[in-house]
Amino acid sequence: MAAMRTSQTLIPTLKERPAEAEVANHVLLLRGGFIRRLGSGLYTWLPLGLRVLRKVEAIIRGELNRRGAQELLMPVVQPADLWRESGRWKAMGPELLRLQDRHERDYCLGPTHEEVVTDLLRRAVDSYQRLPVNVYQVQTKFRDEIRPRFGVLRAREFTMKDGYSFHLDAASLDQTYQAMHDAYCAILRRIGLDFRAVQADGGNIGDSESHEFQVLASSGEDVIAYCPASGYAANLERAEALAPPPQENEAANALAKVATPGCKTIARVAEFLGVEARRCVKTLMLRGSEAPLVAVVLRGDHELNEAKARRLGGVATPVAFADEAAIRAATGCGLGSLGPVSLPVPIFVDRSAAALANFVCGANEDGFHFTGVNWARDAAGAMVADLRNVQLGDPSPDGQGPLAFARGIEVGHIFKLGTKYSAPLQLAVQDREGRAATLTMGCYGMGVTRLVAAIVEQCHDDAGIVWPPAVAPFDVSIVALDYARNKAVREAAEAFYKACGEAGLEALLDDRDERAGVKFAESDLIGAPHRVTVGARNLKNGMLEYKARAGGASELVPAAEMAARIAEAAKRVQG
Repeated sequence: MAAMRTSQTLIPTLKERPAEAEVANHVLLLRGGFIRRLGSGLYTWLPLGLRVLRKVEAIIRGELNRRGAQELLMPVVQPADLWRESGRWKAMGPELLRLQDRHERDYCLGPTHEEVVTDLLRRAVDSYQRLPVNVYQVQTKFRDEIRPRFGVLRAREFTMKDGYSFHLDAASLDQTYQAMHDAYCAILRRIGLDFRAVQADGGNIGDSESHEFQVLASSGEDVIAYCPASGYAANLERAEALAPPPQENEAANALAKVATPGCKTIARVAEFLGVEARRCVKTLMLRGSEAPLVAVVLRGDHELNEAKARRLGGVATPVAFADEAAIRAATGCGLGSLGPVSLPVPIFVDRSAAALANFVCGANEDGFHFTGVNWARDAAGAMVADLRNVQLGDPSPDGQGPLAFARGIEVGHIFKLGTKYSAPLQLAVQDREGRAATLTMGCYGMGVTRLVAAIVEQCHDDAGIVWPPAVAPFDVSIVALDYARNKAVREAAEAFYKACGEAGLEALLDDRDERAGVKFAESDLIGAPHRVTVGARNLKNGMLEYKARAGGASELVPAAEMAARIAEAAKRVQG
């Protein structure tokens, strides 16, 4: 097993917080000497960081191989013709880094490999008898992020595990999709992370079933809605907002138009009329794909979920709000006065807004609103849909209790792609009846460098990183006090260093001529699970000092027993 000495290893630690670092992983990976910045969104992985990266990759490979996935390696540089075939050469926008070779042929640096792997399969597989196929790679990707940030959490160049499966039918895809879902859960459990597998929106990658794997962390960019009493979890884009009971027992009021001068927001209208915001509705105008405009109506205290709006028929993609000139041309009024009564555009209403009676809305006339509005009488024909973001305490869609929120870092995403790529790239095989059948696909991504960053975001304290044992750069940090001048300490440290190797433990021996405080601080910063201090005072009694990095009191252990004790603890964690 690997063992190293601090004096002979490139570990350029930093005492101070780097000025450019905003979040824990960026601060601690730089300070601990795991990474160094080359340029915007570009990082070199130093020896300690690479050790962590390789351990994460080994866990990923182990779980995928166990489920029958086959590893391959595809080129980073991809010909533009494939991307033109799929229709993504222009659709990807500036994140796709384009380049030309000496013959002025167009290429790109691959941000993902759907086109390449589909081309591979259409050349390599021609019969259903060779299906299903499930392949993956661990490889460098490049996405020209407009604003790289948070260190390796959102870099331009990064390492990713991307996998793809090919099937004759949906039933076969379902089996592999579930196997990959289970593999991702097993990977994150083996690392030792608190995570959630959540229902997700496919975005521009896939339009069918999709799950994200979110590592819980207060610094996470994503909001997760989950039910503490059940297994339900979804990201905010996908979490379903149930319809409340309709207000059936409320007698219908007369429709009345009232002047609301200067009231262009829900808050202002509610205050002016002396009603709750939840008794008002707001009408938002989106660009349409068929009609020029499409209206979406929500309760005044709710927010539009753009991912849900994107799935509506007739809404342009990407979702975009209409400008005021187009709105005024279609309705005769401006923003802040819109409402569903006699509105001359297609209307979608959120479930919660559709349950209201006697509500307030814009009168489609500047400076006026309606009160006493009821759908069946005043605005019939609106199409009801789930359009809003869920809120804390909303009922869980599985009926098991209220929703809670947590923040997470997305480290993996799996999709059912269907024929999104196989159809335009004409990937078909002969089926059992000898007919040409277009294959259905699955896609399975996990950010390897991003996962390392997420581990640090979840596993750190004020002193530094607290690596989970499965991915720590070393099992044991050996702090030898006065190593250079004390022969007894030096010999005991070397003996324990050797014993670690014989016990199958990876150890880092701090053999530098440095003060004790410096050695302890850097040991905590680097974050190996176990720290053993070799000091002259305890050696007189044949003892070494042990402390777990994750916390707890220090204790003295006989020097002859220390390696076996740590090896047994490491074995329990792995088992």
